[in-house]
Amino acid sequence: MAEPSAHEALIYLMVVMSAADRDMTDAELAIIGDTIRSWPVFREFDDNRIIEVARQCQQILQEDNGLERILNAVRDTVPSKLHDTAYALAVEVAAADMHVEPEEKRMLHIVRSRLHLEPLVAAAIERTAQARKRALI
Repeated sequence: MAEPSAHEALIYLMVVMSAADRDMTDAELAIIGDTIRSWPVFREFDDNRIIEVARQCQQILQEDNGLERILNAVRDTVPSKLHDTAYALAVEVAAADMHVEPEEKRMLHIVRSRLHLEPLVAAAIERTAQARKRALI
C-alpha cells in the first residue's frame, strides 16, 4: 500500500468505522460526505475524490492485515496533534444512526488505543457527540 495522504487516512478511518458492524447505513455515508465537506481538517481535500478514496479503503480491507495497515496508516500519517480529531471523526460515524453497535464500540476502543488517546480526551469526544445527537422529543 502506498502511504496515503492524511486526508485519505482520515477517510479510510471513517469508512472502517462505517463498516465495523458490517452495515454501512445511509446515515453513516451521509455523515462521511457532510464531514468531508464541512470540517476544517478537509479544507484542502477535493471532495470529488470521496468515492475513489472509499473504494481504495475497501480494496485495502480485502487484503491480508488490511485493517491493521489502515489503522497504522492513520496513526503514522495523520499528525499527532490531529489524533483527537481523527477519533472525533470515528465517533461521528459510529453515532450517525443514533445507536452504537457492539462492533462499533470495539472498533472505537481499537482506534483509541492505536492513536494513544488519553481516556478523558476520548470520553469528552464521545460525550460531545452524544450531546449533539440529542433531541427534545
